[in-house]
Amino acid sequence: MNEPSHADDDICGIGADPVAFEVFYRRHLEAVGRFVARRVDDPHLAADLTADVFLAVIESAAGYRPDRGSQIGWLYGVARNVIGDERRRAAQRLRVTGRLAGRRDLGPDDIARIEERIDAESAARRTHRALSELPEGTRALVELVAVDGLSVAEAATVLGVSPVAARVRLHRARRVVRAVLARPATTLA
Repeated sequence: MNEPSHADDDICGIGADPVAFEVFYRRHLEAVGRFVARRVDDPHLAADLTADVFLAVIESAAGYRPDRGSQIGWLYGVARNVIGDERRRAAQRLRVTGRLAGRRDLGPDDIARIEERIDAESAARRTHRALSELPEGTRALVELVAVDGLSVAEAATVLGVSPVAARVRLHRARRVVRAVLARPATTLA
């Protein structure tokens, strides 16, 4: 993915600079919204997680290192962590309370927009269900490369593995996913 090649490449300061953060937010909001919508089918949760990703960006921007990968790769890594944290919290809430809580109210236009995004990403959710047959690390690699558009090297950096290991895992995973997607859709439900 092409990104602007000016001072915005160093995003370490966006946690302290509201103007720089706004530029970063506007540039990446749509990509983060799609990333979340591919992984979540609840419009309220998708909106909350998208906001949480940018809150996490503010908190962790000082740790961004351009020599370790692109902004979008780093941002997807942050988003993966936010979504993973939410899934763990949700599981804990379900164990403790037996129900989900803490949703904020959305207006009809907000819900319609998020539902459209979720509908648009339904094929990606089917792919994610197919990916569920892969080990977590391999599944994350496939998602980052095939769904989110990172290079194998960028995805390897996000996941902390070597590019060679990532290529081998990706090759094996593609065979598994193709076989699963070849099954009729009803067997994935």
